[in-house]
Amino acid sequence: MTPQYPLKGVTVVDLGQIYNGPYCTFLMAMAGANVIKIETQGGEHLRRRGVVGGAALPFAMLNSNKTFATLNLKSARGKELLHEMVKRGDVLVENFAPNAMERLGLGYEDLRKINPRLIYGAGSGYGRTGPNKDYPAMDLTVQAMAGIMNVTGFPDRPPVKAGPALCDFFGGVHLYGAIMTALYEREKTGVGRLVEVSMQEAVYASLSSNLGLHYSAGTSVPARTGNRHGGMAEAPYNVYPTQDGFIAIICVGEKHWKSLLDAMQRPELGQDPRFADLKGRVAHMDDIDALVGDFTQRYNKKDLFELLMKHRVACAPVRDLDEVVNDEHMHSRRALEWVDHPMYGRVCLPNSPMRYDGVEPLELKPSGQLGCDNHAVYGDWLGLSDAEIQKLIEEEVI
Repeated sequence: MTPQYPLKGVTVVDLGQIYNGPYCTFLMAMAGANVIKIETQGGEHLRRRGVVGGAALPFAMLNSNKTFATLNLKSARGKELLHEMVKRGDVLVENFAPNAMERLGLGYEDLRKINPRLIYGAGSGYGRTGPNKDYPAMDLTVQAMAGIMNVTGFPDRPPVKAGPALCDFFGGVHLYGAIMTALYEREKTGVGRLVEVSMQEAVYASLSSNLGLHYSAGTSVPARTGNRHGGMAEAPYNVYPTQDGFIAIICVGEKHWKSLLDAMQRPELGQDPRFADLKGRVAHMDDIDALVGDFTQRYNKKDLFELLMKHRVACAPVRDLDEVVNDEHMHSRRALEWVDHPMYGRVCLPNSPMRYDGVEPLELKPSGQLGCDNHAVYGDWLGLSDAEIQKLIEEEVI
């Protein structure tokens, strides 16, 4: 049997916006699903950000290999057309504010009557129930609410948001997992269901190290540990200076510690009672950091990384975004690919990090213009005539 992409034959109605929903559906598209991205006539928020310089790139990153259509969901005819899509589709994904779809008469209970096999995936900041369900939620605010900001930064400085949009993408990945679980269940029962993911809940487990410190020491230690271990339970564990930047080093066991000492040509430190075991090294963390920092600053990043790799020390140079975009390893695996985008020029786009044995990663198809596939969606898929499509345009339904 010839291997196929696992979601071949699955049709997804994608109402996602910005990062959360679109990343979920991007993963589905790269697994072979037919993803139809539905936007208002003005385009979804991330597309509209394109007027601000490089803000257009995220839209291209998250919307490869999709089909693009416009639809006014506030119009009666627009709702009818969404019903027709739901009849033919397998999955609907949205990350509007909770109950936004219900207010339009397009919630799960409405749509399941049209297609009982529908998997309805909903992403939100705080979930569809609970006292905070109606709070406006974006990645920044969820980072604040979830505690991520409180543990990010240095002890003597104010809280800092994590650089990437962690909550949005954690939420999108978990939403993908929930939808896949429901699709598996549907194979056995023949019935769909609603699945939902809260961004706040999706990131909570990532605080495990910080929570470990909190439960053991309470408020007697600072919540923010800088580049040190969030639970202050590992040493060395830090970012150290080099002649031309910084390098991250971590030793999680005695073998790693001894390997680092060999690379430093300081094996005698292994006999120092302060550093004889993990408990001692953690207790003397400042001394450890001073010793390692004195060693690392004698080298440039490249030479030091090569030396530490020879000794199998867990480390990595702190790279800038230009170095990451041009990462030879990621390009060799097609995790990153240079694409000539029809709207944005030559850009580096990600493929899915998920690999399926027997098939190569799908070739990236660049995201399209707003509504560029309207005739394919409404004509070829839903069976409307050219005259009917033209009427929809004139009535501002699409």
